[in-house]
Amino acid sequence: ARVVIGTPDPNPMVAGKGIDALKRNGVKTTVGILEESCKELNERFFKFIQTGIPFVTLKFAQSIDGRIATASGHSRWISSEQSLAFAHALRSHHDAVLIGSGTVLKDDPELTVRLIKGRNPLRVVVDSHLHISPDARILKDQDKAKTIVATTIHASRDKRARLTDLGIEVMTVDTDKDRRVDLMRLLFELGKRNISSVLVEGGAAIITSMLMEQLSDRVVIIIAPKIVGKGIEAVGNLGTKSIDESPMLHYKKIRRLGNDLII
Repeated sequence: ARVVIGTPDPNPMVAGKGIDALKRNGVKTTVGILEESCKELNERFFKFIQTGIPFVTLKFAQSIDGRIATASGHSRWISSEQSLAFAHALRSHHDAVLIGSGTVLKDDPELTVRLIKGRNPLRVVVDSHLHISPDARILKDQDKAKTIVATTIHASRDKRARLTDLGIEVMTVDTDKDRRVDLMRLLFELGKRNISSVLVEGGAAIITSMLMEQLSDRVVIIIAPKIVGKGIEAVGNLGTKSIDESPMLHYKKIRRLGNDLII
């Protein structure tokens, strides 16, 4: 007899057809109840369907003094076991997980979901000049999780061929002013492949670029109660000259997990 709708589907293929059908058939229909809350529940889908660009979550774990690694580059593990499981859950909830070549070279991660039950996302490596080793773990087990390496026209043909021989897709993306992979263009290309959500896991260069270019829709920061001192900063130079120019975030949720704080 009655239907209450939070928010219409923004998909142009739908475009209110269901609402029209209900009204035509005499069903009392109310639209816009708790609309903002409903939009937030569907924020990833809504952004993707309206822009063609994936919803981007930027996630990193840091010490309480803002370091993601020591001065020597050691970073395992800053966060607790519970936070690591939480990070794997985040991976499983996104279509793709993205890191830079520096993280591959330093940490050699798998970027699969192992600590919880869940699906493996597509793995994307940003490597403007194909510096990663063909023996990197992220290039293994393609039957479990596919890997795309995003590079530029400046990358070596031999290195490109070597990756292709391993069954890795090498995607050539337009460059930015520094002749590196243009991250906005990369997100657009992923969107064309129906990748609706991307989890960015760093390292520092990718984190900084994502914030500087304002490409992140959500930031998840895991803060461990550890003081590293001199080390690798989570966020590098954003070109901020005054506090008023600082990117302003809005707290959505803060909670304890093990010894860590998740913002």
